[in-house]
Amino acid sequence: MVVPVLLASVGVALGTSTASAAKAPRDACQVATGGGAWRLPLTQEFTISSRFGERFHPIDKVTKMHAGTDLVSRPGRGKVVAAAAGTVVRAGVYGGLGNAVVLRHPGGVTSTYGHLARIDADVRPGEKVRIGEVLGLEGSTGKSTGDHLHFEIRVQGVPTDPVPFMRQHQAPLNGDLAGDTAVAAGSRLPAAGMPRKHTVHTNAMPVPAKTLRLYQQAAQAYDVPWTLLAGIGMEETLHGRVDATSSAGARGLMQFLPSTWELMGVDGDGDGKAEIDNDADSIMSAANYLTRSGVRKGPAGVRRALFAYNHADWYVNDVLAYAQAYGGGTLSCVPGEADSLSSEVPKQVEPTLRWAEQHVGDSHQLGAAGPRTWDASSYVQRAYRQVRVYLPRTAAGQRDWLADGHGTRVHPGQERPGDLIFTDSYRGPKEVGDVALVLDPVEKTTLEAKDPASGVITGSYAETETESHIFEIWRPEVPRKHHRR
Repeated sequence: MVVPVLLASVGVALGTSTASAAKAPRDACQVATGGGAWRLPLTQEFTISSRFGERFHPIDKVTKMHAGTDLVSRPGRGKVVAAAAGTVVRAGVYGGLGNAVVLRHPGGVTSTYGHLARIDADVRPGEKVRIGEVLGLEGSTGKSTGDHLHFEIRVQGVPTDPVPFMRQHQAPLNGDLAGDTAVAAGSRLPAAGMPRKHTVHTNAMPVPAKTLRLYQQAAQAYDVPWTLLAGIGMEETLHGRVDATSSAGARGLMQFLPSTWELMGVDGDGDGKAEIDNDADSIMSAANYLTRSGVRKGPAGVRRALFAYNHADWYVNDVLAYAQAYGGGTLSCVPGEADSLSSEVPKQVEPTLRWAEQHVGDSHQLGAAGPRTWDASSYVQRAYRQVRVYLPRTAAGQRDWLADGHGTRVHPGQERPGDLIFTDSYRGPKEVGDVALVLDPVEKTTLEAKDPASGVITGSYAETETESHIFEIWRPEVPRKHHRR
């Protein structure tokens, strides 16, 4: 049962300029996820068995172009996941690739996953998938001599070597997950201790397929092990098998008190509503609660976050025991140290922040869209137009557009200059109504069209997260030509 906890603010932010922002060491989380836009297409360690380019085909016995890179999981075949958020354009038999999935991504990029032993039933043409979502199982269908994944990248229809492409997107195909920067910088889930209560007499039960998918989606969104969420789900409601309101009034699969839900509830299924009895919303909100309670700050942070979820030592140990029963897991990085964030402005958004700073002091008026009077969303919209990112007109529309494959959700503590912070407003606690640009994540300052009294200002989001019902950070995808500025 989640008990309400108000998290301490991280300090009062001070105004700063992009021209004078100090540089700090890069966040290990960003190294692992490439800013969250791309990740490895496999979930196990792997080797490269065949590279991009001309080669002698082992079955056709002729020299021909190999348009992708072949990856082989160790020690045996493993799950194949989406390397980036996108839309399914093909899912089925695809010539010599056998069972294959093709995803379309922003910027004219497609990724192909070939020779799959099977394709997950939910992966169908027209469906949208999240980064890290399971597409199928590595296999040897089609023209293949053994289990492997044919991983292919095309840009505007032209085959592109996946190795440099993934390196440029900070998700190198080095195959050694154990040696990956983020994993090396992270920590395993702590072992369960004593006392315990439910695990003494109730073993971990199988996770229903639909619920497992929700755990995995929430784990991907907040970069926590799905097994930890499964541990909570097992402890609270046996993964939804127990449908009841607790004596304290806690509800839903992950058992939130209504008062806590008002602070921590988020929309998990993208229907625009955060509903306490909705399984997708409940599980995503649990991941949000753990993150905001410091779960990613090492083994002690895991224990503190679980204790915040339910104030009992036996509860913490029960959840950890169930999590270990489901396979344990690694927290890929430990943000929150004083130097984990960087004020360095990514080159691709320099024009955006430069324009936004030049308009500090402009007026604010609802519905205005320039040239010297703005509302929150039109100010952000015009700022990102400087780098040819064409955001919708409203804050809610911008958030939904980014979630629809044009951006990446960023965990609090991993934001960078130029990211967008979406919050609720006078429209109500369950609707996105306001947006601001991150200026300096170390000082937690923003550039935003605040209100008619303040106009366009350099503001602060130091306390916004704990004061808002909705607090989401998103990173728009900038066209590649701006990456080279």
